[in-house]
This record gives sequence, structure tokens and C-alpha cells, in this order.
Amino acid sequence: MSSSSESEVVLRRATAPDARPAADVWLRSFAAALPTVVSPRSADDVREYFRDVVVPLRETWVADAGGAVVGVMVVKGDELSQLYLEPDWRGRGIGDLFVGLAKECSPQGLTLWTFQVNKPAHRFYERHGFVAVEYTDGSGNEELEPDVRYVWRP
Repeated sequence: MSSSSESEVVLRRATAPDARPAADVWLRSFAAALPTVVSPRSADDVREYFRDVVVPLRETWVADAGGAVVGVMVVKGDELSQLYLEPDWRGRGIGDLFVGLAKECSPQGLTLWTFQVNKPAHRFYERHGFVAVEYTDGSGNEELEPDVRYVWRP
């Protein structure tokens, strides 16, 4: 006998049916966390990208809460390339679980980029031992938004 509670979250590799819900998590999270950053991609473009590239070709993980995707993380080699959570699920430890998993997947170290305006992300990653090592004017990302590169070394 097992019961599933709302707070029970399982991290698992994404499969094809997860592409749409993972993209939707990305869209809602991006809008909530980065209201001043203009995404150059439409919602349909993001969903297509998750369906055709992110889920089938990248190491994509989802946080599954009773069958609902509430978070997504993408690791590409030693880069933590994406970590997004449903806005209502922030602050419940899912991000901590994802970062722990990313460190297991890349025990030699990790790098990631986040936007300079995303101060909550800076605090989150710094709490997990990441150090800011490079700041840019944003000319290297598609949003053209100033960003910062973080590195974690064990």
C-alpha cells in the first residue's frame, strides 16, 4: 500500500511524452522568473525545440509529482544548461535535488550561465558552491541579455 502525496517528487529521465509538459514548465518559469527578459522564441518554437532537440538529444531530467512534470533540468557534458521549476513549486527543495543530481552526473565540476538580472538564481547557485567567474554584455546569447557564468568544482 502506497500513497502519493503532492510533495512526493521523483527525478527521472525525460521521455518523448514529457517534451510538451517540460516545455510548458520552461515557459511558465521563464515568464515568472525573468519578466524583463524578452525570449526570441515563440511558445510554439520552445515546444518544438523540446520535442525535437532537448528531450531526444540531450540529457534531460524531469521532476515528476504524481504524474505531473513540475521541473526540468538539462545537462550537456559538464554544463548545467537548463534548470526550470513550476513557479508554484519553487522553494520546495526540487532545485536542490536537481543540482545534487547534476553534480553526480558531472563529479569533476559543472559550469552554467544565468542572466545577471536573475538574482534569486545567483543566490541559489552560490548556496550550492558555484562561483561567478565571468560576466558578459549578453552579445553571446540569443536574448542579448547580460549574463554571468558560474563554475562549481568539487
